[in-house]
Amino acid sequence: MGADHEIAGIPDNLILFDGVCNLCNSSVNFVIERDRKSVFSFASLQSEVGRVLLESQGVSNAELESVMLWRNSVLYKKSRAALEISRQLSGLWPILYVFRIVPAFLRDFVYDFVAANRYKWFGKRDQCRMPEPGLKKRFVENIPAWKKL
Repeated sequence: MGADHEIAGIPDNLILFDGVCNLCNSSVNFVIERDRKSVFSFASLQSEVGRVLLESQGVSNAELESVMLWRNSVLYKKSRAALEISRQLSGLWPILYVFRIVPAFLRDFVYDFVAANRYKWFGKRDQCRMPEPGLKKRFVENIPAWKKL
């Protein structure tokens, strides 16, 4: 399965992020700058695409404090999503994948601590991020009507 793999109009290599979180939006900018092959597309957790994908995977609202990556029909969450994303970035970032040897409960403990404090430490926007015109094609907001579940 490759970049053309889709489920109900949802593209493969889709990063789901909290659209009102300043840290999350900065992380999206970080990925865009290092994703020279334009592997990733993006959607906020609050978007229709985010809602439909998460519902189809049985993800509850309690799990929404996480970056998520939809790739090859698998939804990666928290530290695993971050590591999977780092694997596909340019530069030395793929080296971070070595942290897969750290047990997930330890990686996710640190991840959850940052996630729980992200608004306090980095702030929050009043509305979801609006992509710049040059990046608009990489941001998925709605599922085409003919592909809805």
